[in-house]
Amino acid sequence: MSEIHQVLHKVTDRIAERSVASRTTYLERMRAAAVIGPQRGHLSCSGQAHAYAAMGEDKDVLVKGQGGNLGIVTAYNDMLSAHQPFEHYPARIKDAARKAGGSAQVAGGVPAMCDGITQGEAGMELSLFSRDMIAMSAAIALSHNTYDCAAYLGVCDKIVPGLVIAAQSFGHLPAIFLPAGPMTSGLSNDEKAKVRQEFATGSVGRDALMKAEMEAYHGPGTCTFYGTANTNQMLMEFMGLHLPGSSFVTPGSPLRDALTTFGTQQVLSLSALGNTYTPVCEILTEKAFVNGIVGLMATGGSTNLLIHLIAMAQAGGILLDLRDFSELSEVVPLMARVYPNGLADVNHFHAAGGLGYMIGSLLQNGLLHSDVKTVFGDGLAAYSTEPKLLDGKLTWVEGPKESLNHAILRPATDSFQGSGGLCLLEGPLGSSVMKISAVAPEHRFIEAPVRVFHDQETVKGAFKAGEFTDDTIVVVRFQGPKFNGMPELHGLTPVLSILQGRGLKIALVTDGRMSGASGKVPAAIHVSPEAADGGLIAKLRDGDMLRIDAMRGSLEVLTDGVRTREAATAEYSPGSFQMGRELFAAFRDRVGPADRGASIFGDTTCA
Repeated sequence: MSEIHQVLHKVTDRIAERSVASRTTYLERMRAAAVIGPQRGHLSCSGQAHAYAAMGEDKDVLVKGQGGNLGIVTAYNDMLSAHQPFEHYPARIKDAARKAGGSAQVAGGVPAMCDGITQGEAGMELSLFSRDMIAMSAAIALSHNTYDCAAYLGVCDKIVPGLVIAAQSFGHLPAIFLPAGPMTSGLSNDEKAKVRQEFATGSVGRDALMKAEMEAYHGPGTCTFYGTANTNQMLMEFMGLHLPGSSFVTPGSPLRDALTTFGTQQVLSLSALGNTYTPVCEILTEKAFVNGIVGLMATGGSTNLLIHLIAMAQAGGILLDLRDFSELSEVVPLMARVYPNGLADVNHFHAAGGLGYMIGSLLQNGLLHSDVKTVFGDGLAAYSTEPKLLDGKLTWVEGPKESLNHAILRPATDSFQGSGGLCLLEGPLGSSVMKISAVAPEHRFIEAPVRVFHDQETVKGAFKAGEFTDDTIVVVRFQGPKFNGMPELHGLTPVLSILQGRGLKIALVTDGRMSGASGKVPAAIHVSPEAADGGLIAKLRDGDMLRIDAMRGSLEVLTDGVRTREAATAEYSPGSFQMGRELFAAFRDRVGPADRGASIFGDTTCA
């Protein structure tokens, strides 16, 4: 392993210095909670009887308190393909816990919604807020305080970040994240995208679109493109909360089941009843979050994680800002090409060497902190190994030292590009971010007049009416967290891609989010401050000139006098009383800006 890169040192030290007060307060809280310990031994006999009444053969272990009790927090539902495999996890986890001399209980469930299903629908306005709701739901599940450690079952977009926030709140407990894995490969993502574009232009009908979508999303497991869900899985491995090599093992396979069994017994061994007590607050350190950011950049991961990582870290008293991401992106090479950044899916990526190969290469080049604690033990080097079932026994062997497909995965020293997949844009409109890993260099600069819209449906209407005939920067505002919960605007991707394919210079500027699968069109997203919070984006008008320069990291307003104008307003529509959106009015009132995690908790989680 090489000496740590000086930029990693600098950024990590700056984060630690910035966070010293909040981190100290947080760790003091965790130490106090650890001293008190699980309450089940202090509960009244009536309270314990309530807690153990349905536990059958495990009652004796629980009453005696000699074995660890594992609390399972599950995001199971069978509407999400990624979460359907969790149906059978509790039984396997309980069996594994018994064999280790302990016990396990389902502490509670948390909601889990799919951004893919709610794209462009009313429910999408609940998506970002579901992250904080998941954190609160998990806190309720663990609040009975009868557990020595916790296992979190979650995969998709807001679920993992919400569960990490909860795990930080219970940071005195050891915790492990047990993934479900990706679905097997179906219709290629590139073929699916082509059919979507053909449908958008009317050249194929809905029957062809439906056939393509069903062939792409065809079975249990995570969607196979590299969006937010699979970026979450990468992060949990880079940050030491997954077992090494476990993120992209397909559901229902013997190896997947063996990893779940081993993970259960491993987290029980980390409890205060064992000899290697490792609470999650000692795993999720400043170095772990820097490692997560490095993984995000090296893989060209989802832009959603810029928001989520800030919120996740803040729950443990660690204060990240967009400058940290930007500076790390400048020195971390882009090592992977996975759709939408390439043609391969995550199964192809895993077969080429996957996360283990990447971690090994980054460690060798001083681009990861190796001296961290993980659920597997001390040090990140073990995460360059890969799990195997040899004669029916789970073991970890040396991972590949060479990529098995250089079109998908390359070493840090011979990367696809010398900097990471995300960049920070700054200028009069405030801050924004762009995922550039899939954006060709010739599209990273655009200077053009704007067309201003207040929702993505009117953009689609203008497209169908043939109104986009020249180079255009499409501005979609009043899509931030305070206004409507910051829905993803994934429905714009086919339209904008078609315009770009016609030879036009096209870009998007928005205070909303794009999908974790943001693609080839340059998109300055998460503009902060948002239109509903005094942002200058509310003063733009049709015809104003903007310049986006991803190479220089700038988003400039070229038209004079914009700042002195009256800001536009937009009313939250009467239709906002559908799909439960009215129940989240308090969240919209309280939520912070996107560049500080778009969290309703503010600083309360670490105060």
